[in-house]
Amino acid sequence: MQKKVPKEWGGLAVIWDKNEMEASGYAAVMADLLDEEVYMAPYYDSDPDPPVKWTNGIMHVRTEDRAWHPIRACFRYVTNAPWTRIPIRTKTLVMNKIVACLAGGRNKMMAHRAYELFNSELAGKGLVIRTPETFVNVPKPEIPMRVDIWGGHAVIKIPYSNAGQGVFTITNNSELSDFMDKDHHYDKFLVQSLVGNASWSSIGREGLQYHIGNIPDKRGRTYVSDLRVMVVASDEEGEVGGFHPVAIYARRARAPLARDLKEGGKSSWDMLGTNLSVKHPDGSFTTDTNRLLLMDRKYVLYLLR
Repeated sequence: MQKKVPKEWGGLAVIWDKNEMEASGYAAVMADLLDEEVYMAPYYDSDPDPPVKWTNGIMHVRTEDRAWHPIRACFRYVTNAPWTRIPIRTKTLVMNKIVACLAGGRNKMMAHRAYELFNSELAGKGLVIRTPETFVNVPKPEIPMRVDIWGGHAVIKIPYSNAGQGVFTITNNSELSDFMDKDHHYDKFLVQSLVGNASWSSIGREGLQYHIGNIPDKRGRTYVSDLRVMVVASDEEGEVGGFHPVAIYARRARAPLARDLKEGGKSSWDMLGTNLSVKHPDGSFTTDTNRLLLMDRKYVLYLLR
């Protein structure tokens, strides 16, 4: 990808706003593969004097000596509303493009609409992407009424967010009150049916959707988990063409899935939320790697067979 931009435009960089360790790994691999120095620059939304700026579509990063360096291509690990500080159209190659976030990657309303359109195209072919029942553009005062439709069990999401932020699982009046008492940046929200345990999930138009959990541990506990597979595609001919799996990993929730909410002793988010990102009060992030499930190369090859 970086061959598309001339080297005269500048160097290479990794910009990030969470998980410095992961970002530094990307920078190290880029430096090794391309045999070139790679700059690293944190790019926080709240930074009044960030070490990144844009001039005529070209990114510049500032080093410790206060010097600014032009960048021809960068790897973006800026995840918190990146469109607030990165232009949609740039001369510097930005991977991944900001429009991906605006088109659904961070925009939950657009993502919901995309699922609806895709399912309408699949109608009659026996295929469907199953999603929770969803209300969009719900003003905050109307949320309790929407939650009540599903017996007090629901999920509330702010329109733009990522890394597990801005998602609120509601299973009782206390969790609903906590959400209503908070000041939110947005006026309208998504309200979805809750996919929880079979005994305390919402019942929507398509019936009951619930988690079965992973294989029970030695104590008979099951955990909600997700599985993610990264696949790349190439239209080149020969061995490099077609689709190729790159990575596979999973994440599990903090607390086991309880049959009865009163027995769980944990918040519903602890039982349902699988995201590993933990946000500090200062806005920085860390990662709870204890809940990360990795597949080794041998196991991935076994699955592919």
